[in-house]
Amino acid sequence: MQQTWLHTLGNLTLTRYNSEYSDHAFHEKRDMPGGFKESPLKLNAGLGQVDDWNEDAIKARAGRLAELALDVWTSPKLSAEVLADYTSKVSAVGYTIADHPRLLTETLRDVFEVLRKQVLALDPCVTEEFLKQYVAYKAETNFVDVYSQSSRLRLTINMQFHEMDDPKGFCKDISGRRLNGDMEVGLSSLEELPYVMGLVRQSYEKQMGSGNDA
Repeated sequence: MQQTWLHTLGNLTLTRYNSEYSDHAFHEKRDMPGGFKESPLKLNAGLGQVDDWNEDAIKARAGRLAELALDVWTSPKLSAEVLADYTSKVSAVGYTIADHPRLLTETLRDVFEVLRKQVLALDPCVTEEFLKQYVAYKAETNFVDVYSQSSRLRLTINMQFHEMDDPKGFCKDISGRRLNGDMEVGLSSLEELPYVMGLVRQSYEKQMGSGNDA
């Protein structure tokens, strides 16, 4: 349950007391000095009255925040002519995560969900596209592609092998395979993700012109 709801809307908030909260039980975070009962943030409204922080409480808070978000960030009102102009540019053949069933398995679902959030958070210009064989992440062009395998994700990174700073030796040179990237790296657990994201970030920064020269 914790892995399912950890990074979802209903379980996220803002606080200046993160180190004090640590991994204490919810009722301690609620009642401690500076805890949720004393929080002046509207985002934390109602947390001081919650007795148990469980799945039902997280869902309820997520629903309330989602309704608030719809009021704060209303959707644009576009004319039929504008909508038709954009609709005509959508490809008739589109793929979704449902076309990659391995990404929905218990083994890979959590790893992929956290990976995609962190890659998309690199910059608002980064886009995600589900293709037939892989999931592409693009800025100016693809900087990392994600292939799903039975027990891991296989990432191809769009940099030359000699350019990558990879002290742990995770990367493999695949420059002869005619893929979007010259390197691949495997990802099978959340523990490996921080290091792998460091590799992905190098590819993104090089593409955007902010990488450091060796």
